[in-house]
Amino acid sequence: MPEVLRRCTACGSTELTAMGPGKSTFVWEFVPASFVRHEHVQEVLRCRCGGCVVTAPGAPKVIEKGQYGASFLAHLAVAKCADHLPIYRLEKEFARKGMPVARSTMNELLHRASTLLEPVWKRLLDVVRERDIVLADETRLRILKGDSGKPKTGFVWTFGAADADGGYDIAYQFAESRSGSTPKAVLEGTKGVLLVDGYSGYNDIEKISSRKRAACFARVRRYFFESLKTTPVAQEALDIITELYRVEHDAKEQRLSETSHLELRKQRAGPIRDRLKAWLDEHRSRHPPKSPLGTAIRYTLAQWDELGVFLVDARVPLDNNASERALRRIALGRKNYLFVGDVDSGKSLAGLYSLVATCESRGINPFDYIVDVLGRVQDHPMSAIDELLPGPWATAN
Repeated sequence: MPEVLRRCTACGSTELTAMGPGKSTFVWEFVPASFVRHEHVQEVLRCRCGGCVVTAPGAPKVIEKGQYGASFLAHLAVAKCADHLPIYRLEKEFARKGMPVARSTMNELLHRASTLLEPVWKRLLDVVRERDIVLADETRLRILKGDSGKPKTGFVWTFGAADADGGYDIAYQFAESRSGSTPKAVLEGTKGVLLVDGYSGYNDIEKISSRKRAACFARVRRYFFESLKTTPVAQEALDIITELYRVEHDAKEQRLSETSHLELRKQRAGPIRDRLKAWLDEHRSRHPPKSPLGTAIRYTLAQWDELGVFLVDARVPLDNNASERALRRIALGRKNYLFVGDVDSGKSLAGLYSLVATCESRGINPFDYIVDVLGRVQDHPMSAIDELLPGPWATAN
C-alpha cells in the first residue's frame, strides 16, 4: 500500500491493519512456445588391456540417428493438419524462435511421421470400412508433380463412421483421380449402407459389396435453395424438406432408442417424403430440365430410392454433412498450402489427416495423442494395434 494511502479518511489515524490476505486480480499473458535441446550422454568404458570398448545403449529415438523427437514431429503434424499452416510459415515461425529448419527437412519429417504411424492409420481405415453405416465424399487437391512429372489435380476421399458409442472416426485416402477406383478399393466386400451424394463414382459399390446406397437430403436441399433466385416456388420443396429435419430434431430431443426413432420416422417422415414425391411429380413438367429448379427436381428423382433408405434403418442420417465437415479441413488447407509435392506426399498427408481429424472429432488433443503413439508404435505388437487408435487410446488414457 502506498504511504499516502495509509491514513484513515475518517479520523486521520495511520494505524491501519490488514483485512485478510488481500484483493486479487488476474491478467492473462502469452508465453511463446520454445524449443528444447536435450543432450543424452552415453557412458563409454574400456578395458585396460586395450582390447575392448563398451558403449551404453543410447536413449530411445523416434527416428533412428535423428535429431528430432516425437513432440517436434507431432507439432508439425498438428500445425499442418489441424491448423492448416503451410511449411513456409512454419519455417518463419521456427526461425523467429531461434530454430532454423529447412522446408525440405520439415516435409521429410512429416513423411517420416506418417510412415511411422502408417500401421495405425491403415487400421483406422479398416475399422471405418467394416462398420455398417459409412459416409463418404471427395474433394480436389493439386499435385505439383504427378506420375507423369507434370502438375495435375488429385483427390482426397473421406470415409467416416460412428462406433456403437457414437464416437466418429474419419479416414482419408489420396488418389490421382476421381474415378470410382478408390471407393471400390476401400469398400469392396463390405456390407451395410453407404451414404453419399449423386456422384457416379459410387455407382458400382452395390455390385462389389453388400452395401445399400443412401442419398443426402442436404445436397438435395442445396439444389432447391440455389433455384430460389429464379423460381420462388422452390420454397415449397424446401419447406417439406425442413419438416423431415424437424422429425430428426424431435427424435434427438426425446433421446429415442433406435427402435423408437425408426418408428417415429415411419409415422412422420414417411408421409412427409411422400408429399415431397407428389410435389416433384407435379412440378416436373412445369420447368425446363436444364433450368435451376428442373435440375433440382431431376437430381432428387434420380436418387429417390436412395433417399428412402433412412426409413428402414434409424442409424442412417438424413444427410452426408459429417463427410462435408471432414473435407472442410482439406479445403482450408488447400487455400493455405495450395498443393502436395507428389502422390506419395498426398498419401502421407492423408494418413496424418486421418489421425488428427479423428482425434478432434472425439475431443482428443491430437498433439498429446501423436506424441504418445509415436513413442510406442514401433515396439507395439500388430495384434494389439487397435489399442493405439484414437478411441481406445482415449479410453486408456
